[in-house]
Amino acid sequence: MEALYRLMEDGALAPWREVLPQQLEAAFDEKRHGNLAQWRQVLAQLPELDVQRVLLDQSRVGVTAQEPLAAPLREQLVVLLQQLRPWRKGPYELHGIHIDTEWRSDWKWERIEPHLSSLQGRRILDVGCGSGYHAWRMAGAGAELVIGIDPSILFAMQFAAIKHFIGDNYPVYMLPLGIEQVPARMRAFDTVFSMGVLYHRRSPVDHLIELKDCLRSGGELVLETLVIEGAMGESLMPEERYAKMRNVWFIPSIPTLELWLRRCGFKDIRVVDVSRTSFDEQRRTEWMQFESLQDFLDENNPGLTVEGYPAPLRATIVASAP
Repeated sequence: MEALYRLMEDGALAPWREVLPQQLEAAFDEKRHGNLAQWRQVLAQLPELDVQRVLLDQSRVGVTAQEPLAAPLREQLVVLLQQLRPWRKGPYELHGIHIDTEWRSDWKWERIEPHLSSLQGRRILDVGCGSGYHAWRMAGAGAELVIGIDPSILFAMQFAAIKHFIGDNYPVYMLPLGIEQVPARMRAFDTVFSMGVLYHRRSPVDHLIELKDCLRSGGELVLETLVIEGAMGESLMPEERYAKMRNVWFIPSIPTLELWLRRCGFKDIRVVDVSRTSFDEQRRTEWMQFESLQDFLDENNPGLTVEGYPAPLRATIVASAP
């Protein structure tokens, strides 16, 4: 983390640098996370392996070796990495081991990347980054610095495992924090991503303002979220759960979402992708053995969730900060 601290010492990131050590100390408190000691043991046992090639600009983030791993070492590595399950965002390729994650996050990236401003030389904040798959793709696209934030300690451990093999030559960092822990009105980033987060926020408009306050003037927001088909002013607030998720609050129509963005001051608002999530994009795998999309939908009508709401439809919007 010292390398990140050095990058944050001057300029717009300096206010965060002042409080970040205390934030991380609290986040990694073993008293708050019963599995943290076990996960740290997994990281400590990961072998040091020579890397022939780093993959950051293809579908599978990871590394390849000059020679295939011997069978015993390969089996040992699989056992270690599977102790960090469930792996949700990916896929990853580590020395011939394919981590087949629940989500084909590469498909989402391929849909949105053509619509982004160049990421070359940009400072990027990835909000709700999970284990960091998209953050690595951003580095592969030439970003100067990528900071991913997500409050899940397990995701932080998974990111650390991937970074162990990729190495420290790439400016990608993952912090187990929420956006509320980013200093207010910092305006330090050229691009801010928020993908799969908005519908988990009790106040979506406050979340949009938080995102805006992270961006420099003219910076780019990339917002991906659940939406419903509907007119201006329409949104869905589930009675209790949506697709078996408790923490879903507001799912707006696209016109409503555009209105929220305008009211928050964003400009140049463009809807660049609308996609219905398929069983091929989100599914159960060996690396994520819990329920997945197929279990969340009505078995007799996959156009509805098990609760009777419209099945997941996702939109990506690109906008500029004032």
